[in-house]
Amino acid sequence: MNILIPVDDNDFEEAKITLIDNLKYWVFIKHNEGQIEQYEFYKSKDEIKEFIDIVILKNDKEYIWPFIEENIAILIAPLQRYIEDIIEAYMFKELHDINI
Repeated sequence: MNILIPVDDNDFEEAKITLIDNLKYWVFIKHNEGQIEQYEFYKSKDEIKEFIDIVILKNDKEYIWPFIEENIAILIAPLQRYIEDIIEAYMFKELHDINI
């Protein structure tokens, strides 16, 4: 599963999810069977050449139509802030679906 999250830093331990309008980086995570296999930070979503399965956003007020048009699933991390917490919540199905 390839996951994309807008974050405020390019340090995996310190980066926190942020609004798309305020992001400094996108973190692209390859997640497989409960493990983060690989991650990479990008300044622009356009730099990512691999398929994105899911984007995880901070709230449901974000502009989501570009993701919908690309058939990317959208989840919301209502309480989680750090990357590891978000991925753990994803694994335990604690993230929220977006209502369109």
